Formats: sequence, structure tokens, C-alpha cells
Amino acid sequence: MPTDSDQDKLPTRRYRYARHTWPVRLMHWINLLALTILLMSGLQIFNAHPALNWGKSSYNGHPPVLQMYGIQTPNGDSVGVTELFGKPFRTTGLFGVSKDDSGTPTERGFPSWLTIPSNQYLAMGRRWHFFFAWIFVINGLLYLTYSIASHHLSHDLAPTRQDWRTVGRSILDHLRFKHPRGEASKHYNVLQKITYLAVIFGLLPIMILMGLAMSPRMDSLLPGWIDLVGGRQSARTLHFVAATLLVLFVFIHVFEVIVTGLWNNIRSMITGRYEVKEP
Repeated sequence: MPTDSDQDKLPTRRYRYARHTWPVRLMHWINLLALTILLMSGLQIFNAHPALNWGKSSYNGHPPVLQMYGIQTPNGDSVGVTELFGKPFRTTGLFGVSKDDSGTPTERGFPSWLTIPSNQYLAMGRRWHFFFAWIFVINGLLYLTYSIASHHLSHDLAPTRQDWRTVGRSILDHLRFKHPRGEASKHYNVLQKITYLAVIFGLLPIMILMGLAMSPRMDSLLPGWIDLVGGRQSARTLHFVAATLLVLFVFIHVFEVIVTGLWNNIRSMITGRYEVKEP
């Protein structure tokens, strides 16, 4: 009868299966490109007025929710400051004051290496942002249509009753960096399903809707609807918050890709083939 040590010495069975179809892979990489440029051009737009307010106007007498600016010390040094709910933090080199392309400390919200274009150019930043916003929206609608038609949404993303019973265990497994292996690795876990659905049907629609709310043309087509969220400045703040949460989601997503097998995950999103290891 084999012992535990004998079991550990048994060879691991490996095989690859088709995990992602080509439309999903193509739309994934289009999303990555569009979101990267949307983020960087969005920060360019933010730098034109590096503050977030609540209400219809930024001139309502109330302090901003968030603002970035630079100050001069008595000895002539430039210091970057970020205020969050009125509490200042020194953020020199990253927010408020950072070096421009020539290496000179310059007052600006986000640094030049995070914006498109790198120099302060609001008009060009808006062109980049609006062009890739349409690409992102169209790509998202195609993904949603494909997911419904191919049953990817109902079969792979919709949590089952059994999934809901495993939420607590899944949280503990993630905290312990314990990830499924073998047959279980071929399916999304319940936290993945909940997160993906929250992003697809919650976070992204809010971000897009709040982006449209800042458009004067949309305001003229549907007068007054922006007041439902408190005004154009409120919409701008909510748009920024939604974008920040999306960036946080991407960071967590990339982290999980790394800890669960970087090359295996990247290969599956390029070729569609995912390798499963069965002990």
C-alpha cells in the first residue's frame, strides 16, 4: 500500500484544454489597450483642474474632496501637496509637484510619465480620451452580446447556489494563497464570478454614465438628469472614484494572474490553451 511519501513522488499529470475562445481573447486585449490609454489621457484631463468637488460647481464655497497643488517653501523648494477631505499630505515627486520632461520640478496633479500626452495638453488629451472611450464602449457591448449568445455569462460567470455557500471558504483560501488545482482550476471561483459581474454590470456602467454626465451635449439632450447625482462636479468625482476602483481591480487581477501561474495564464489569453496539473 503506497504511503504519503510515495504519493508525493508520483508524477503529476498535465494536460491543456481550450479555456478562452478567440473572440474573448481579442476583446480582452482591446480592453487592455483602451483602458490604459483612457486612464493616462484621463489623468491629463484631470491635471487641467486637479481637484474633485461635489455639487453643480467647483465655486460653491465648499472645499474640494480631493485636490493636488504645489507650494513654495521659504528656501525656494517646490513641495507637492495632496489634500483629501481637507487633510494635507506631502506628495512631492508624485502628486502636486513632479519633474517635467526636462527634469524641472513643475506644479501639476499627476506626473508626466502617467499622462497622455506627457506635457500639459488638454485638447489632445481629450481627443485621445474620447476616441478610446468609444472603442471601449463598443468593445464592451460586443463582449456582453457574445457572452450572452455563447452562454459564457450564464455558464461561467453566474454564481450557482453551491457557489454562494462557499464564499467564506473562498475568502480564506485567497488569504492563505491557496488556489484550486486540477479540475477545480478550470472554473471561476465564486469571488471571481462576483467581482467580474460587479465590474461588468456595476462599476463600468457607472464610470461610463458619469463620463457622459460631464458632456454639455448630453445635458442639452436630457436637461436636468445630472442633478440626480448632485451636479456635473459630483459626476466628475464619481467618474474618478469609479476609475480608481477599476484600477484597483486591475492590480488585484494582475496579482492573481502572477500568483496562480503567470505564463500559464498569459498563454491561455494568447493561444486559448490552459495547462491543468492533476496530482
